[in-house]
Amino acid sequence: MALTKVQLVESIHNQIGFTQKRSSEIVETLLEIIKGTLASGEDVLVSGFGKFCVKQKDERRGRNPATGEDLMLAQRKVVIFKCSGKLRNRINGQ
Repeated sequence: MALTKVQLVESIHNQIGFTQKRSSEIVETLLEIIKGTLASGEDVLVSGFGKFCVKQKDERRGRNPATGEDLMLAQRKVVIFKCSGKLRNRINGQ
């Protein structure tokens, strides 16, 4: 099961003691800062957690799986995540 935004708000509320409204504002503000930074083409580095990077994908050939039709997929930007060594070790129980 994935961690949802509502669960993040509840965790901040329970662990730090902020009101539900204030906890929600904190989560929303943090996410808006991250989205704005990525939209401007900059990376977001969170020490001990990882790095969100914007990468350019080139135009490439693709295929519509429903019809089998060949087509060209346009250039686009994608966000990738690279976890830190500390996070990787924690996930692997080290």
